[in-house]
Amino acid sequence: MISYSFTFPYVFSSTAKEKTKMRRDNQTCVSEFLLLGLPIQLEQQGMFFILFLGLYLTTVLGNLLIILLIRLDSRLHTPMYFFLSHLAFTDISFSSVTAPKMLMNMQTQSQSISYAGCISQVYFSIFFFDIDSFLLTSMAYDRYVAICHPLHYTTIMSQNLCFLLVIVSWVLFFASALLHTLLLARLSFCGDNILLHFFCDLSALLKLSSSDTSTNELLILTAGGVFLTVPFMCILISYGHIGFTVLRVPSTKRIYKALSTCGSHLSVMSLYYGAIIELYIFPSSSDSNGKDVIVAVFYTLVTPMLNPIIYSLRNWDMKRALGKILCRGNFSP
Repeated sequence: MISYSFTFPYVFSSTAKEKTKMRRDNQTCVSEFLLLGLPIQLEQQGMFFILFLGLYLTTVLGNLLIILLIRLDSRLHTPMYFFLSHLAFTDISFSSVTAPKMLMNMQTQSQSISYAGCISQVYFSIFFFDIDSFLLTSMAYDRYVAICHPLHYTTIMSQNLCFLLVIVSWVLFFASALLHTLLLARLSFCGDNILLHFFCDLSALLKLSSSDTSTNELLILTAGGVFLTVPFMCILISYGHIGFTVLRVPSTKRIYKALSTCGSHLSVMSLYYGAIIELYIFPSSSDSNGKDVIVAVFYTLVTPMLNPIIYSLRNWDMKRALGKILCRGNFSP
């Protein structure tokens, strides 16, 4: 998870000799990191291993089911479910960046991760986390058009626009995550190699670096404002317009229809941004990472697991598609 805190800059290296030494130290000082962030007693690891494995398998199977249902049911070939299928794929990928390594470490009693593996975790965790934010924004815009401009919905939410939004998100966040990773790879890690986290968190790595990290932190602050704050404001504006449209001519039927249309997305969005707000608006003290780790477990394992459950229980179209597939399986020879 990206930490959007900012500290005062350190003094930059002034000579080419120092920069060369920094790059050389980056290659020789640290070859691996130790992930010691999960506050779990040794005798409890078996129980938590089963719990986290169950969460991860539920995440993968549940989101794969959503992708399968959307693929097989032609009535779900709409912009909303197009974005939902990409959200499901992103959730699987995001959990798969951290959960398998965490589970393997718990099973083998080894907490180490290689330098290359740690850098890869940073890249893919930033990449998929930011894509989630953009997809939730696209889904909010889709709901805004469906409720506020229903007569022009098919014209505005065209297939070309949906593909363009997804392609732009992948290209944009590929570049953003790559820039974060390249700047991280330039840093030296010649001291402590213990990360108080269960995966390679960018903010935790910056605290371990013996180099100047002001450029990294400035990029984090800028990216946080652009890729998290702006989408969140767009979602709020979209739902503000939806609420105004529904309440302009209030009726129980209109309110129920709006809630049934937007309820699932609102629930998923609340889980996503709720974790961010808890982590960064109400941060834990600098000498305690316990709450940060718990929140990280929530948004890397629990939230992706709950997304398919929410869309299955609250969405009539998904339940109908699932019932159709089950009935087809029961009556097949």
